[in-house]
Amino acid sequence: MTTPLTDSAFDSLRLDALSDPEALRRVYELPKDAVMRKQMTELTEQTRRLIGCSSLVLIASADAEGNCDVSPRGGPAGFVSVLDSRTVVIPDATGNKRLDTLQNVVTTGRAGLLFIIPGRTTTLRVNGRACVSTRPELLSQLTAVGKPPASALVLGIDEVYPHCPKSLLRSGAWKPEQWLPADAQPTSAEVMLAQLRMPELTIADIEQAEADSLKYRYE
Repeated sequence: MTTPLTDSAFDSLRLDALSDPEALRRVYELPKDAVMRKQMTELTEQTRRLIGCSSLVLIASADAEGNCDVSPRGGPAGFVSVLDSRTVVIPDATGNKRLDTLQNVVTTGRAGLLFIIPGRTTTLRVNGRACVSTRPELLSQLTAVGKPPASALVLGIDEVYPHCPKSLLRSGAWKPEQWLPADAQPTSAEVMLAQLRMPELTIADIEQAEADSLKYRYE
């Protein structure tokens, strides 16, 4: 006999959760003027330089039903190209070919970016309209990840917002002395094996697949 599934913690907690923006605002003080003023609709020389220093960007998107996704993209510093003060381009390097982000962008025409610079505490949020381009003359310029990509995500900027460093400072992200020991977390292979739920596979199989994926990452 199958045991009925119980409600999740989320189902319980949402029963008395805040349900409107006014109720949420009452919980917090109003933001300071500078926090609002630093939001812009185009890049400055300084925010262009930040993007040029970033080797990691997180891309937020959603499908037509509102199902959200955040996916990382990485490359050498400057792999994201700035076409002008209102347009940036991210080459699509070889990945798992699920195309979650790209399909969302094609469907909704929107995306959000969070640029991260390893070792530094400033992050940059850039949101706006988005499309997926396969224009040859554009792709031929985007070789920072090894070769011209199959496509590129183009973002037309509506919002540029530099975040303060508090989150990365609190996390100790760039302080090795605050990092957990390596054996405190499951390895990537252990996580993948549990996710796949395929008894015929072993940790060694997953580790070999990961090694091959890195070795042939530009193919």
